[in-house]
Amino acid sequence: MYERNYKLIGAKFKEFFFPTLFTSMTGNICLLVDSVIVSNLIGAVALSAIQPIEPLGTFVNLIYWMIGLGGSVMCSVAKAEFDSEKSNRIFTVSIVSLLLIGILFSVLGTLFSGPIIAILCPSAQIQPIVFQYYSVYIFEIPFLCFIMCLSYFIRADGLANLPFRALLVANVANIIFDIIFIGVFGWGLSGAAGATIAGYILGCVYMATYFFNPQRTLKFVSVKIKTFMATTADICKSGFSGASTQLYFTIKIFIINTLITLYVGQYGLVAFNICCNSLFILYMFLIGTAQTMSPIVSVYYQEEDYKSVEYITNKSLKIVLASSLILSVFFIVCPQSLLMLYHVNSPSDIPIVLNAIRIFSLSYVGIAVTFLYTFYAQAIQKDKLSNIISILEGCVFPVIFAFLLSFLMGADGIWISFTIAEVLTILYIFAYSRHLNKKTNGEYSGFFINKHNDDKKVFAYTIEGDVNQAVELSRQVQEYLAGNKSATLVSLAIEEMLVNIININENVDAIDVIVKNNGENILISIKDTGVDFNPVVENDALEFDNISVLNRIADKIEYSRVLGLNSTVITVNSKN
Repeated sequence: MYERNYKLIGAKFKEFFFPTLFTSMTGNICLLVDSVIVSNLIGAVALSAIQPIEPLGTFVNLIYWMIGLGGSVMCSVAKAEFDSEKSNRIFTVSIVSLLLIGILFSVLGTLFSGPIIAILCPSAQIQPIVFQYYSVYIFEIPFLCFIMCLSYFIRADGLANLPFRALLVANVANIIFDIIFIGVFGWGLSGAAGATIAGYILGCVYMATYFFNPQRTLKFVSVKIKTFMATTADICKSGFSGASTQLYFTIKIFIINTLITLYVGQYGLVAFNICCNSLFILYMFLIGTAQTMSPIVSVYYQEEDYKSVEYITNKSLKIVLASSLILSVFFIVCPQSLLMLYHVNSPSDIPIVLNAIRIFSLSYVGIAVTFLYTFYAQAIQKDKLSNIISILEGCVFPVIFAFLLSFLMGADGIWISFTIAEVLTILYIFAYSRHLNKKTNGEYSGFFINKHNDDKKVFAYTIEGDVNQAVELSRQVQEYLAGNKSATLVSLAIEEMLVNIININENVDAIDVIVKNNGENILISIKDTGVDFNPVVENDALEFDNISVLNRIADKIEYSRVLGLNSTVITVNSKN
C-alpha cells in the first residue's frame, strides 16, 4: 500500500521557507541594525524623529503588500488553472502599477511635505528633526515598491533564492552607507534616509537580473488601458485583506503616537519606537512563515487538496507559536538588552522604556496567531474574514482600549491595550469558526475553517521515483476503483505518466498522485519535482514515449508549472 506521506509538499515548504525566512530575516535584522546604528551615532532621541514617520511607512507597506502579494497569489491561482496568459497579465499590471504609484507618492510627498509633517507630528518641538529625515526618506518609496513587489512574484515563480540575495544586498548596503553618511560625512538623519535609498537602488539592480533568468516563466505582456484598470482593481481587491493589516496599523500608530506625545512625551515615542523595532525580530519568523504558507495553501486549496492545506497550516502554526513564545519570554525577562542596543542611558528615561518593553512583549503570541490567520484567510479567498480580523486586531481593539486605558492607567494602559486586542481577536476567530461549522453542517471545521475530502472518493498516494512502485501503484488504483468501467483506463493513464516522469529524470524523490472519483469522471492529479515538461506538447529534448496512448485514454490533459512543480491533471470519463 502506497499512502500519502507529504514528503513532496514538506520538501516544497522547506524549499520555500528557508529562503523566505532568510529574506525576511535579512530585511528585519538590517532594519533593526539600521535603527541601532542611528540611535548610537546620533542618539536615542533620533528615534523620536523617526517614529512619527512610521504611519507613512506602514501605508506604503499597505500598497506594495496589496498589489504585490495580492497579485502573486492571483498569479499562483491562474497557474493552477493552467492560464498562463492571465498570470502574465497579472504580473505585468502589478509591477507597472506599483512603480507608477511609488513615483506619485514621492512627487506628492515632496510638494506637500509641510502639511504632511504637521499631521504626522503634532509637536512643533520635534518637527524640525522629523523634516530632516522625511525630506530624503520620501524618495525611497518607488525603489521599495519595485523590489518588494517583484520579490513576491519571483518566489511564486519558484526562484526563492533571488529575492533573498537582492534584499541582502539592499540591507547590507544600507548599513554600510549609514556608517559612511552619518559617521564619516556627518549628515545626521538625512544621511540615515539617504543610506536606505542607496541600498534599495543596489537591491533593485540585483533583483532585476530575474528578467534575464532562463528559468523564469513570468513575462511582461501588452495590456490595454481598460483591462489594465480592471486587473488592477481585481488585484487590489484580492490583496487588500492581507495588506489591510498595514492600513489599520497606520491608523493605530498615528493615534497611539498622538496619545504618547500627549501623555508621556518625547521619550514615550522613543519607547514606542523600540517596542515596534523589537517586532522586527518577531516578524522575521511571521513573515517568513506566512509568505511561505500563502502561495502553497492557495494552490492546494484551489485543487481541493484539503489534507495538504491542513498539513501546511499546522506546520506554519507550530513555527510562529514557538518563535513568538520564546521571544516574548526573553524580552519580559531581559528587557535591558534592548536598552543597551539603543544606547538608552538616561536615568529618568530608563524606567519608561523598560516598562513599555515588558508589557508590550506580552502581545507577541497573539500577534503571531492573528498575523498567520490573516494570510491564511486570504489564501483560501475568505477576504471578508481576513478584513474583519485585520480591522479588529489592527485598529478597532487597540485604539479603543488605548483611549480608555490611557485615561485610567496612563502609559501602562497604552502598552497593555496591544495584548488585550490580540486576545479579543483570537476569541472572535474561535467564535466565528464554531459558527461557520454549525452553519455549514460541518463542511468547514477546526480553527482554520478548512474543508475535508470524502475519503471514499479521494485516494492520495506518494511514491518514490521507481518504475516498480509506479507499476504497483497503478495496480492498486485499479483495485480501489474495482467496479468502475474506467478503472483499467485510469490505471493505465497513471502508469504511463509515472513511468515517463521517472524515465526523463535522473532522480525524483517523491511523486504525489491523487485520484478523485467525481461520478461522471475521474480526475488524476500528479505532481513531481522533475524537469519542466508538458506531456501534451512535443519536446525533442524530453520525449514522452507513449503520448499517443495517454491521449487516447484521457478526455482532457492539463499541465502547469506551479510552485516549481510539474502539475498535471488528467480527466477520464467514468462512463467510457
